[in-house]
Amino acid sequence: MKMNAYVAGVGMVPFGKHLDRTLKGLAGDAIRLALADAGIEPRQLQAAWMGNAAAGVITGQEMIRGEVVLRDMGIGRIPVVNVENACASSSTAFQQACAMVSAGYYDIVLACGYEKLFHEDKARSLGAFSSAVDVEDPDGAVNVVKKLAAAAGEPFDAEGAGSTRSVFMDIYAMMAKKYMKQYGASARHFALVAAKNSWHGSLNERAQFRERLTVEEVLSARAIVDPLTLPMCSPIGDGAAAVVVVSERKARQLGLRSPVRVAASALVTGWDFENPGDSVGALAAQQAYAAAGIGPGELSCVELHDASAPSELMAYEYLGLCAPGEGIALIENGDTGIGGRIPVNTSGGLLRKGHPVGASGCAQIVELTEQLQGRAGQRQVSGARVGLAHNGGGAIGLDAAVTVVSLLLREDLR
Repeated sequence: MKMNAYVAGVGMVPFGKHLDRTLKGLAGDAIRLALADAGIEPRQLQAAWMGNAAAGVITGQEMIRGEVVLRDMGIGRIPVVNVENACASSSTAFQQACAMVSAGYYDIVLACGYEKLFHEDKARSLGAFSSAVDVEDPDGAVNVVKKLAAAAGEPFDAEGAGSTRSVFMDIYAMMAKKYMKQYGASARHFALVAAKNSWHGSLNERAQFRERLTVEEVLSARAIVDPLTLPMCSPIGDGAAAVVVVSERKARQLGLRSPVRVAASALVTGWDFENPGDSVGALAAQQAYAAAGIGPGELSCVELHDASAPSELMAYEYLGLCAPGEGIALIENGDTGIGGRIPVNTSGGLLRKGHPVGASGCAQIVELTEQLQGRAGQRQVSGARVGLAHNGGGAIGLDAAVTVVSLLLREDLR
């Protein structure tokens, strides 16, 4: 969908383990930071889209999730839309907020993503992911893994899936094995991704993990499910990120410095593929590129959904950063590191920045906005002008249930 909306301000709290913080407190802090960054008063907000996936499971706040956050801040009267779309919850909230501003319904709105996944009861944390599949399927999430294992020609041992680890790690492991057979990738290539993102995360003061890892350290780390080791898997986390979105008219009135325009944002759900080469991510990317009139060769930096290290390699290909099977060369050549041809996950990505699922989409927008405005500090991509955010959620069949791809541009309104 073609957009004409502007990011006026962004805010984000450090991701991590915040057992002593409330969900309302995390979200409120991110929103205050975004409002201050935009120079906007809370009373100026005209609507809000609030993205959260797991509060019902973790905190018991199954309903009116956004209203309780905003009312706690003294914000009321305005429309509040609660958005749940698994890991793509707040990227969906952002997409919808931008669509309503682009359509002319509002001039100043809020998109926020927030999540608490840590809990004293680890089973509850893991259980938050078990509903991101079709729960009326008799075998639930395990059946998704079985289908992927059959497609990869691999056996599947369900022991530990969903109990000692998120079942999504089994999903990513089967996708990785298929990719390895197709293109000759190895665990070392996945370790290169994890090590690269640990370097980027070490430069990000809001990242959950700041330690820089070598490829050898990644490979020798604790095994989760073959071929994945711990640093190749995104962690659970707590956190929040917020974005203030305004119309072009309001952007001019505010005199925004280094404005960032949302040129396009595509929201796509899965379907029963007829062509084995189809994917939700590829379709979302194609729609976003077409709507913005931008090609992958024009991108300056990318924040993509590296829920596992192999996921990043595969995303290189369906986002058009390289041809199928060439993701291996991209990571081997250092093209996706800071200073490379197309830096990817300068924030540290989900692997190192962390993955409080409802917050991850808006956090990608925070990173890209700061990159395009030249305020990313040690992570800064020189001359960044065009950024892409890619965020997927859930699983049905052999692919993600939903994916959002957004394109942001640095623009001079004068």
